[in-house]
Amino acid sequence: MGPINIALVKLFQADEKLRQAQGRLDSVSKNVRIHERRVADLSERLRLGQATLKEQQSQSAQLDLDLKTRETKIERLRAQQQNSKNNREYQAFLVEINTEKVDKGKSEEELLKIMASVEKLQTEVKELAVSVDAETSKLKAMRAEIGERVKELQAEIDSLRPEREAAAASVTPQARQAFERLAERFEGEAMSALTKPDKRREEYACTACNMDLVTDVYNRLHSRDELVFCPSCHRILYIPDDLPVETAVHKVKEKKEPRIKTSNLKAAIGRQTAAEDVVKSITIEEDEPESPPPPAN
Repeated sequence: MGPINIALVKLFQADEKLRQAQGRLDSVSKNVRIHERRVADLSERLRLGQATLKEQQSQSAQLDLDLKTRETKIERLRAQQQNSKNNREYQAFLVEINTEKVDKGKSEEELLKIMASVEKLQTEVKELAVSVDAETSKLKAMRAEIGERVKELQAEIDSLRPEREAAAASVTPQARQAFERLAERFEGEAMSALTKPDKRREEYACTACNMDLVTDVYNRLHSRDELVFCPSCHRILYIPDDLPVETAVHKVKEKKEPRIKTSNLKAAIGRQTAAEDVVKSITIEEDEPESPPPPAN
C-alpha cells in the first residue's frame, strides 16, 4: 500500500485504541450515569412540584382573602338592610346580600378543591424530597467506589489522544475527511480489512459486510496509493498484515513435461527391433513366366 493508505491504517488503529479505552470508561461509569439521570429526573420533578405547590398556595391565599372580603361585605349589607327606610331598599339590600352569598359559595367550593390539591402536592413534594436526598447519597457512594478506576481509565485516554492526533495529522485532508465521516457513521469502524475466503482461489471479501470483491482489488491496493471503498458498506478497504502478496495472489504452477520411464523406452525399442526382423524375414516369391506356346506346323 502507498503512503496515504498506510497513514490511514495507522489512524484507524490509533482511533480504535482510543475508542476502546473510552468504551471501558463508559462501561465502568455506566451505572453512575444512569443514577445521575435518575437524580436529575427526581430533582426536576421536585422543582416542578414545588413550583406548582407554591402557585396553588398562592391561589388558596387569594381565595381565602376573597372569602373574608365577601363575608365583611355581607355583614355591612345586613347592617344597611336593617337601617333601610322602606321595603324597596330592604329588598334591594336582600338581593345584593344573596348575590354575595352565591359568589361566596362558589369561592368556598373552589377553595376546598385547591386546599385538597395543596395537601396532595405537599405529600408528593415531601416524598420527592426524601427520594432526592436518598438517591443523591447513593450517587455519592457510587462515585467514591469507582473513583480510582475512572481516574486510571481517564489517564489512559489522555495518553492515547496525542497518538491519535499525530496519526490524523499525517493523513491528507481529503482522506482524513472521508475517514472521519465514516468513523462517525459506523461508530469508529471506518475501515475494513480484505480477507481471502478460499486460499486456493484469487477471490477476496470485505471483513465488515462479507461482500465479495472484484479480483483486482488486492492489486489496486498493493500497487496504487488511492482510497478503495467497499461497494456494499462503503468502508475504506486495506490490506491486513496477515495477507501478504505470497498468500493473497494465487500463482499457477507450471506444467512439467511427462517423463518417460527407461524401462518403457527399452521395451519399445525391443518391440521395434523385433518388428523389423519379422519384415526382413518375409520374402515375396515372384511368379514364374509362362512357357511360350509351341510353334504351329
